[in-house]
Amino acid sequence: MTNAAPRRPRPKIVTLSDAAAARVKEVMAASAKPYLRVGVKNGGCAGMEYVMDYAEAPEAFDEAVEDKEVRILVKADAVMFLLGSEIDYETTRLASRFVFRNPNQTDACGCGESVTIVAAKEHA
Repeated sequence: MTNAAPRRPRPKIVTLSDAAAARVKEVMAASAKPYLRVGVKNGGCAGMEYVMDYAEAPEAFDEAVEDKEVRILVKADAVMFLLGSEIDYETTRLASRFVFRNPNQTDACGCGESVTIVAAKEHA
């Protein structure tokens, strides 16, 4: 008999706002590929950029996230950079776009296309 401590709940890597969930449902209904994968890549003047791509299948070590009846994939190398983020969808007079509200983001360039992100720290 072991007295292992109960595991604390695993935090969601990302959540979606109602607007983002609705838009992902619309986009995926018209897509020929069954998955949407989010991640980050090196680039831009601030160092990193958020990416969203269609995917045919999950890649090794992708994390599947389900929120508001939407399932997305998070690239394995982006998990520590996106932990705790909310994906939103904004519509203004000039543009419509997905927006990442990321607690790990420390800076952004003037045009908003690239960001500086630090890896999430382990919470006690």
